[in-house]
Amino acid sequence: MKSVLSIKKPKTPQSALRPLVFDSPHSGSIYPEDFKHACDQSILERAEDNHVDDLFSCVPDHGANLLLAHFPRSYIDVNRSQDDIDAELLAEQWPGNSGADFPINPTSRSSAGIGLIRRLVKPGMPVYDRALSSEEIMHRIEKYYRPYHNALADLIETTHYNFGQAWHINCHSMPSASAYPKRAIGLVGGNPRASDFVLGDRDGTTCDPAFTRTLRDYIKSLGYTVTINDPFKGVELVEKYSNPARGYHSIQIEINKALYMNEETNARNGNYENLKSHINTITAFIAQHIESKLVNLAAD
Repeated sequence: MKSVLSIKKPKTPQSALRPLVFDSPHSGSIYPEDFKHACDQSILERAEDNHVDDLFSCVPDHGANLLLAHFPRSYIDVNRSQDDIDAELLAEQWPGNSGADFPINPTSRSSAGIGLIRRLVKPGMPVYDRALSSEEIMHRIEKYYRPYHNALADLIETTHYNFGQAWHINCHSMPSASAYPKRAIGLVGGNPRASDFVLGDRDGTTCDPAFTRTLRDYIKSLGYTVTINDPFKGVELVEKYSNPARGYHSIQIEINKALYMNEETNARNGNYENLKSHINTITAFIAQHIESKLVNLAAD
């Protein structure tokens, strides 16, 4: 089996390392042979966070680790709880013969067909033309989901041990059609304006709100529209690995796909390199800001 993830590590001297961990859980594009989906793969590919792994490829240059999933989110979504399993997908009563030691606990996301294992690639279009066995689902959990979570947890815990704090940046992209905040931020040509970036800290519970606002203001200074927790707040990964009171900060960054790609073909558009340059600038800003936090902590 091919590697399910990779970690891009800094090559800088130890003194230049930062207490920063970035991850891209949804940019994987290697489709496992046992996926056996019934829908067209090109449609599944539109559900990926296309090119996010490349957009953030600069991360190691700024003294931070970058964790990448290689498998697609439609195969198994590491940004869901492992028990968020859609009962409508099951071929038998859970746990069947899988040996699972936990009950399923489907959320509203499973009901909408976008739980741990996707049932729908989009409304009206099922991913499968068959039911899935509990063994099949447990295989994906044990061989893909848990290794990713274990790798992320280890990076964050090691970072916290070495620095006394850890800052986790969870990187995503969003379809332009989903990028409209519930609270309108203005009009363009008489139409509602979409967010270019959405920062999610689950209403200030997963990250220092001052950092979230500072990052928003910096990205806005580059000419982008930025909203906080609207329309996306962050899901499993930022919630599970955060505890701001103990120095574990986690924030989700969503980037509007229309900024850098053709959403029909998944091809990069003419603004791609410009955005990638700005991602480098934003990453540098985050690293420098976190460095100042370390100085303040040492002087406390």
